[in-house]
Amino acid sequence: MSQTLLTGAFLAALFYVLIPGPAFLALLGIGAGQGRRAGALFMMGHLIGDLLWSSLALVAIVGARTVGTTVFDILGVLCGLYLAWIGWSALTAKPRAPGEALMAVERPLRRGLIFGVTNPKGYPVALATFTALLAGSADALELETLPMLLGVSLIGFLVADAILIGIIGARIVRQFYRAHERVIVRLSGLLFMGFAVQALWHAAPGLLGWRKP
Repeated sequence: MSQTLLTGAFLAALFYVLIPGPAFLALLGIGAGQGRRAGALFMMGHLIGDLLWSSLALVAIVGARTVGTTVFDILGVLCGLYLAWIGWSALTAKPRAPGEALMAVERPLRRGLIFGVTNPKGYPVALATFTALLAGSADALELETLPMLLGVSLIGFLVADAILIGIIGARIVRQFYRAHERVIVRLSGLLFMGFAVQALWHAAPGLLGWRKP
């Protein structure tokens, strides 16, 4: 397997995680509000979704049979409803006690797992990033190369997770977040509601038979 192919897989995984989206906003709130450990647990759970979507993207790229669009439409609806719930929770959040974080997550590992599997940017962004960075070595892509590519992608995911956890755990980031927590949480809630509408807008027509072939 060429070095170019392995480097492309690593960079694709790295950029996939670092591209701002719903997970980044959730990590910012959890990590800055509850500490680096809670943020790390969230990213550990989210890693499962990263591996799932990147695996499907790689399978699609090498030309194997892809998963039907209905599966992604169902996930899109579930994702939209989940994001809407998170958005509404952020818009209506109130601190439980003086000095506590406004938006506390009791089980960040489970939140990260659900978030990763239902991430609206999951499959399309993974497909786009891996395609862009592996296109130059498309001739070398085969089913036999998938385990190695996934292994390299896992390293890319872990490096990106470490970068994000380091950022949200920095003192200046936490101080800024705590000083403007209410505004950030409310704006994040609005963004999550927007992500929810977008997910439902793209998924519902397929399930209702309104999408043009």
